[in-house]
Amino acid sequence: MSVKLLPETLINQIAAGEVIERPASATKELIENAIDAGATRIEIATAGGGKSLVRVTDNGSGMDAADLELAVRRHCTSKISTTLDDINTLGFRGEALPSIGSVARLTITSRRHGDASGQQVSVQGGQASPVKPAPANPGTVVEVRDLFFATPARLKFMKTERAEAAAITEVVKRMAIAFPQIRFTLSGPDRSTLEFPATGEDHLARMAQVLGAEFKENAIEIDAAREDVSLSGFVGVPTFHRGNSAHQFAFVNGRPVQDKLILSAIRGAYAEQMPAGRYPVAVLSIELDPAFVDVNVHPAKADVRFRDPQLVRGLIVGAIRQALHREGDRAATTGAAAMLRAFQPGFSETPRTSSAPQAWGQQPAPAAPWSAASSVSRPLDLAVSAPYQPRPTQGGFDAFALPTARADTASETAYAPEATAAGYRLGAARAQVHENYIVAQTENGLVIVDQHAAHERLVYENLRKALESDRLASQVLLIPDIVDLPEEDCDRLMVHASELDRLGLAIERFGPGAVAVRETPAMLGEVDAGALIRDLADEIAEWNTASGLRNKLEYIAATMACHGSVRSGRRLKPDEMNALLRQMEATPGSGTCNHGRPTYIELKLSDIERLFGRS
Repeated sequence: MSVKLLPETLINQIAAGEVIERPASATKELIENAIDAGATRIEIATAGGGKSLVRVTDNGSGMDAADLELAVRRHCTSKISTTLDDINTLGFRGEALPSIGSVARLTITSRRHGDASGQQVSVQGGQASPVKPAPANPGTVVEVRDLFFATPARLKFMKTERAEAAAITEVVKRMAIAFPQIRFTLSGPDRSTLEFPATGEDHLARMAQVLGAEFKENAIEIDAAREDVSLSGFVGVPTFHRGNSAHQFAFVNGRPVQDKLILSAIRGAYAEQMPAGRYPVAVLSIELDPAFVDVNVHPAKADVRFRDPQLVRGLIVGAIRQALHREGDRAATTGAAAMLRAFQPGFSETPRTSSAPQAWGQQPAPAAPWSAASSVSRPLDLAVSAPYQPRPTQGGFDAFALPTARADTASETAYAPEATAAGYRLGAARAQVHENYIVAQTENGLVIVDQHAAHERLVYENLRKALESDRLASQVLLIPDIVDLPEEDCDRLMVHASELDRLGLAIERFGPGAVAVRETPAMLGEVDAGALIRDLADEIAEWNTASGLRNKLEYIAATMACHGSVRSGRRLKPDEMNALLRQMEATPGSGTCNHGRPTYIELKLSDIERLFGRS
């Protein structure tokens, strides 16, 4: 077969298959064009989930007749000149409009500020009409009707109108978060009107518009920099989480992206603080020299490639962990709201049947005076354990090595007159309820603490400090384990050999395609050295980091902390309870246990008064 040049219409349709995957893709491209044109107001209207109509109206700089004629031709753009090394706009390929026009009925009406009248061009199935005068307000209106009418096969792969409309909503939300100085309006017969008024430089106010007011109350600010990369944004406290990662937003130089490296870094930063199956809420913005990031990886521009991905990942993980350390004893405000709902008259003790996942990923608890379906303060261990027997513990927990109190000594949990709540975040202990919950009085309310969950976090943080200090204890193998690997994997492992040695894993090169394992971490006990080494080699190949071994050790430390902490069912003396509260205040991450459950619930005095009708 001879080589031939494809027709222009077919070339555009092929490009449309890459750039315009669904109505949401077309909407994203049109919004990006409006932002690049300097718009401060963008209105989006849809019908039929975007398949029948997508109309984007902006008050940007507009276009004249010459611009309109070129705008519907491939690879015509005002956003780059001769190089891709310095891209400071959202769009730059010059493919979106001609690609849309090749598979839909496209009409563009635009008017420059100061021009007497507007201009209009139409493209239907790839055929452009001559530019003609048309009445228009300053700015641009792009109308896309009957998307994919020219390629009917693509319509078979579209989802329902509701699903396509929801995808467009997500696009608008991401753009709204990225550009709080722009007013966004989304409307149409297929949806309820959604409006995001401009908030200027108040990014948190715009995030509250999109993610809800609860996020503003439970957000921690991020502001960090490393070398020439800066990171800013907000993340939720560990006890404020969602059932999927849809509430994680990332932006690189203002461009919304869905990059797996960034999402993985967010997940790693919340390790041991997030319940299984739950996801943190985060909005992160990364700013760096455009020359250090490639935004031209994919036609849809959703993925990016960093020149130094490990630097970016380390910055994200370190900044989030530092922020959580700074406000480590904060708990989500949603816990108090759930408690207040449980106190409301008419509250049902029987958990409601729902298809939604239960909190913390657990099965519904049996009916009880305190409903597990609505409370986030239920004990970690529902069965009352045997009386706690003191055991040697890590340094810093001497208050819990005291002899166990007798169960019939009521005075041990009596009010301690010398205990005062002044100046303490978690107040002063006043009582112990059901040998598991500590009730403390604060300056403006009260706190209920799960003693087992709280002490579990304290023990775990102490063990983690041991991981950060000297070389971990290791066990020497009588016969070194020889692991055969590709030569490139051996090279990668040896680059990280010193880091692995600090974690108790001693390796050395054994020929061109093998590694000898001489020592393994004592905490792991009996371990399959070959499987461990291969997993580390795979991780280093993908992320250029050997954090997998540390994650395994931290998981073991969490298990040890669970078994070495104060158990449910043990009575505590007033000084023991207060010692626990003081250590929680001084310990990072103490707002959650190692499994991500909250360690305490706080009720403001105003909330309590509202329950009694006093406010």
